[in-house]
Amino acid sequence: MKLPTAQQMRQLDRTAIEEYSIPGLVLMENAGRGTVAALRQQLGEPAGRTVAILVGPGNNGGDGLVIARHLHQLGALPRLLLLAPDKLAGDAAVNLAIVRRLGLPMETLGPGDDLAPVRRLLRHSWLAVDALFGTGLKRPVEGHFAAVIELLNEVPVPVVAVDIPSGLDADNGRPLGACVRADLTVTFALPKPGLVAGRGRQLAGRLEVVDIGIPPAAVHDLGIATELLTPALISPWLPRREAAAHKGTFGHLLAVAGAEGKTGAAILCGQGALRAGTGLVTLAVPKKCNSVFETALTEAMTLPLAAGGGRLSIDDYETVAAGSQGKQALAVGPGLGTATETAGMVLRLYRECSLPMVVDADGLNILAANPEAIAAPPAPRILTPHPGEMGRLAGRSSKEVQADRLGAAAAFAREYRVYLVLKGEGTIIAAPDGRLAINPTGNPGMAAGGMGDVLTGIIGGLLAQGLDPWQAACLGVYAHGAAGDRLAAAAPFGFLAAELARELPAALADLAARAS
Repeated sequence: MKLPTAQQMRQLDRTAIEEYSIPGLVLMENAGRGTVAALRQQLGEPAGRTVAILVGPGNNGGDGLVIARHLHQLGALPRLLLLAPDKLAGDAAVNLAIVRRLGLPMETLGPGDDLAPVRRLLRHSWLAVDALFGTGLKRPVEGHFAAVIELLNEVPVPVVAVDIPSGLDADNGRPLGACVRADLTVTFALPKPGLVAGRGRQLAGRLEVVDIGIPPAAVHDLGIATELLTPALISPWLPRREAAAHKGTFGHLLAVAGAEGKTGAAILCGQGALRAGTGLVTLAVPKKCNSVFETALTEAMTLPLAAGGGRLSIDDYETVAAGSQGKQALAVGPGLGTATETAGMVLRLYRECSLPMVVDADGLNILAANPEAIAAPPAPRILTPHPGEMGRLAGRSSKEVQADRLGAAAAFAREYRVYLVLKGEGTIIAAPDGRLAINPTGNPGMAAGGMGDVLTGIIGGLLAQGLDPWQAACLGVYAHGAAGDRLAAAAPFGFLAAELARELPAALADLAARAS
């Protein structure tokens, strides 16, 4: 599902009006009527109930006025609070004139006005509708707008946000000062990135998308580069399993991972790859720890490396290079450590290996300490940092990364010509050509050790099965989160990374069923 920026959404509106001759009043009418239909479906019938409608400037306020009229038609008792009536122009002004002619109760609130009546209204309302600001907001909310938003968040009344919670940056999910916490957000035409990224996922509450009449051809022609991952999008990428297939059909992954004291990371990586359907997995591991791997993951093969004792060393490089022959992909990093001799191995593999590679954990920390090595690898590279690792890679704080996750991921992927998976709530996948995707699966129960190691194995295994880097990253992230969601449905936390790996076949089967 496409995720247009605020600027792209404005362009879609203009295209619908100017090129397809759809009047702006029709779009506004569809938005308001669709919002009422969604709130009735989610919250119940409004007849006989008081609904507070907070109306701001611009078309978002105009949508609120249409909502008031339709609620009135259904027998509800809409009460309008106008915070900037002098700034309602064009189509919004037309709808203001209509509700005035209908005699709907309305009050105005300006800077410095007493908020006590607003508090009373909200406390005695069945529902509040937030129609203050739309997707075009880019500066912090201030003055009486901020005061009303803070009051709205304080009073225990359900809130429906019109298009986007007021105060939320539509492009990145960052609150712009005061920001509405909605129970239901009804967004128009398409979801906006800020509704599924960053803080927006919580602030939007339940998200419903309403068709307001934007022609599909207009969406297609705009070339929107950001998408929300959905089963319909990614299920066709699942490797087909023909009756005559054998283990060699589904690739061979070499995982360069593990060190003394961190064998579990490599084992989980191998489990992720095998559970994702990879035909063969070989773990390139310290010889000193080899018996652990052969016992713990009997389905994988091992390539014991002797030069570094309990960790991998640059002196093992030729053995690893020879071991990569006949493989389709590499996974590098889980549990490696960052010793100098290990770093030498990782950097040389990154610079010289001609196979697609996914890099995680200590592999990322080694690259962060050697940023000159990141750009222009000889084959596709997928980097899978969490926010802290992303900050080290980009030379920024994790707080700065989190403030604009989409922007940080897109800029890094483009600059270094790599595929980037920025993990966390609403994991972001960025391609060097500008494509972006946001993942909707996953849950807080996955905040446990080893989950990232499983993800590394999944993505590496999908690469080995022949998926291109974009498909492997997107499908891997979605399936990883979906497996976690299956476990969280039984218990919201306390499940382990190894259990998530075991849940992967069922999660992938769910996706396959949707593709059939």
